Amino acid sequence: MTRAILVVDVQNDFTEGGALGVQGGAAVAERISAYLAGHADDYDLVVASRDWHDADNDNGGHFAAEPDFVDTWPPHCVAGTPGAEYHPSFDTSTVDVHVRKGMGEPAYSVYEGHADDGRRITEVLAEHGITEVDVVGLATDYCVRQTALDAVEHGQHVRVFTDLVEGVHHERSAEVLAELAHAGAVIAQSPGTAPEVG
Repeated sequence: MTRAILVVDVQNDFTEGGALGVQGGAAVAERISAYLAGHADDYDLVVASRDWHDADNDNGGHFAAEPDFVDTWPPHCVAGTPGAEYHPSFDTSTVDVHVRKGMGEPAYSVYEGHADDGRRITEVLAEHGITEVDVVGLATDYCVRQTALDAVEHGQHVRVFTDLVEGVHHERSAEVLAELAHAGAVIAQSPGTAPEVG
């Protein structure tokens, strides 16, 4: 078994009440914790990422006073602030590797991040021989999307669990899931979850 789960940006600023809060984000945090409570042993590696932006600059144009919410954003997930911390409903006790990304630059994908020891996460995954990756977290139409696309590009077999992600825009998120499926990812409910009816 050479499978990892990548938990993307389950942070206070990306959940309700945060700088870029996603409706349903807190519920996703709870569901991810419940899933990991029963399934963490299914993985060689549990990885969790956080945006970790600099406070004293625009992070390579990522922050803007008048953001367009496409390429520029209001300040969020600033290093060391409560907004950058994991959501309290996300139980991190099963996390093996913590990744920080966006330190002074725009970064959407977990694959752009660094582990606490400074290594690129691509090195960590390679060291563990990871060939299969499950992607969950926030937000479907931004960081989850880019992480899943990068995982496919790195030759990994990718699953995105629809019950463990939430997007900013409902219609765009549906388009993104279709895009990811077209790219080769498997779009499915998490194992052990009853399929939705109706």
